[in-house]
Amino acid sequence: MVNNPSILLADEPTGNLDSQSGEVIIEIFQSLNREGVTIVLVTHEKDIALHTGRIITFKDGLVINDEIVKQPLKARTLSDESD
Repeated sequence: MVNNPSILLADEPTGNLDSQSGEVIIEIFQSLNREGVTIVLVTHEKDIALHTGRIITFKDGLVINDEIVKQPLKARTLSDESD
């Protein structure tokens, strides 16, 4: 991220994290995406995927679904809860 990439690949970035830490990671990705960075995120967690603008589902190496998320969830962190 130091070199300001145009694409960021993230394989299970919230795996093995507690939910609060996962939300921080998603908040960072959402912020980067608003700044123009394309994020390709691989996850098995539907609740994490719902934070994105598009979900592409694969099975046996084939695309079985490609959907636009009309209202992606906004990551919530402790700073949001104090408001």
